[in-house]
Amino acid sequence: MVSLMKLRLGMFGSIALIVGVGSLVLMAILTYLFGGFGIDIMIMALAIVVMFNILQWLFAPHIIDAIYKVRPADPYREGWLINIVERIARISGLKKVPKVMIAEINVPNAFAYGSPLTGPRVAVTRRAIEILNRDELEAVIAHEIGHVKHRDMTVMMIISIIPAIMYWLGIMLMRYGMFSAAFRSSRDRGSEGGLILVLGGLALAALSFIFNLLVLWFSRMREYYADTHAALSVNNGALKLQRALAKILIDTGFLKRRGMKVEKYETLKALFIADPGHRVMARGYINVDSVIAEIKSLKVSIWDELFSTHPHPAKRFRFLDNLVGV
Repeated sequence: MVSLMKLRLGMFGSIALIVGVGSLVLMAILTYLFGGFGIDIMIMALAIVVMFNILQWLFAPHIIDAIYKVRPADPYREGWLINIVERIARISGLKKVPKVMIAEINVPNAFAYGSPLTGPRVAVTRRAIEILNRDELEAVIAHEIGHVKHRDMTVMMIISIIPAIMYWLGIMLMRYGMFSAAFRSSRDRGSEGGLILVLGGLALAALSFIFNLLVLWFSRMREYYADTHAALSVNNGALKLQRALAKILIDTGFLKRRGMKVEKYETLKALFIADPGHRVMARGYINVDSVIAEIKSLKVSIWDELFSTHPHPAKRFRFLDNLVGV
């Protein structure tokens, strides 16, 4: 498949750009500012940021469980859901079946998460179970198992380290530069050196912003990749996933109209199958296929998804069109 090959090449290219170019930029700036000591400082910063990110990754599942009121699925009440996860995990070639979880929140969504401490998990919200039929839930689960198969939780943690290092070093250099300029006399050129450090810190902070945009772009590519997995591992998966996503968008819009503050669930929106910020303000449960057609007709500019972890629904539905019947 040409589209899948292009998607993979795009992801590999973004990894090379973020990790390769990011490392070279850090090395060049630090070497210019500190000479041979730049490497030592970089290693120290890398160790601190990596340690923080790893700890956050290891214990994040427990935080997610608390925020979204997540509990293990009950084999008696949700045994059918456990069966779907086990079947799709087997089709996907997973050695370990993700643990099935239920998030007791009234926003329709689903997400995959986990760490070496907890193992992989797939969670579905109570509202999603209420509004989606089992075929649609099957496609949603296949999408989330795609994230597990592609190790997206680990990949995103690793890819986010470079901009985190840039930001941390930038703030450190700016503070040290301002301190140096304020407490050293201008006769020993301390103020001039301090200014260079401040400018270097500003440059790193600006670069961290640019690289974070690349990380967001990479996150959107991973969503397309998980959508592809759903389309290929479930019969008529592309159509089922389109309908599931459309229902999620419509229902989220209903909840917003009813006064629910869906924005409070955007804290960890990168986990969700659909960004709660993307919603359809429909007046009723009109024909879902007509909603899909209307969304696909929308024109999407670069600004519509530049700061988003998920592709715009219009682009996502058009991408799934290419996978219908595959």
